[in-house]
Amino acid sequence: MKIYNQRVQQLTDQQQADLVNQQANGQFLQLDFDTRQRSRFRATLQNGEAVGIDLPRTGTLKDGDVVQNASGDIIQIFAKPQTLTKVTADNAFELMRGAYHLGNRHVPLMLVEQGQAQHALYFEPDYVLADMLVKLGLTVSEVKHAFEPETGAYGHGEHSHGHDNRLSHADTQSAIVGDLTKATFFS
Repeated sequence: MKIYNQRVQQLTDQQQADLVNQQANGQFLQLDFDTRQRSRFRATLQNGEAVGIDLPRTGTLKDGDVVQNASGDIIQIFAKPQTLTKVTADNAFELMRGAYHLGNRHVPLMLVEQGQAQHALYFEPDYVLADMLVKLGLTVSEVKHAFEPETGAYGHGEHSHGHDNRLSHADTQSAIVGDLTKATFFS
């Protein structure tokens, strides 16, 4: 079994051509969100070949990501359609209320624009949350859709414990407490 242990950041023209051929031959992975969050797992390519994934803990695999093994072989990862709860509303404010309540519960949430002024929220099924949203007046339905939830505002998709050293923590506190109009915030 081949073990893929590295993410490919930049593809060469040859690698891009290889991926097209691999897709035609079923040499790719379709994975649900829960699996794409893990750094180590065993999976089966669409053509039936077993592979292992053993990546550093560097974040969730996204739809279209490419991984490589020590021999230079690559495979592409696709988000597998899975059962999700879809939330819509009569207006943007009501949908925003639903997003607030789901976010307050730290629910992984995918936001989708479906056309002019048409938006929807998607999350993994949870009947308690669905019932709460119905009671708020939102429309809830079950759908099959690939799940790519928002990654958060601070890490741009990657979790980091790095610090911006332009201001010390004490400077930040005094700037914020002193006068919000003159506070220096991180860009």
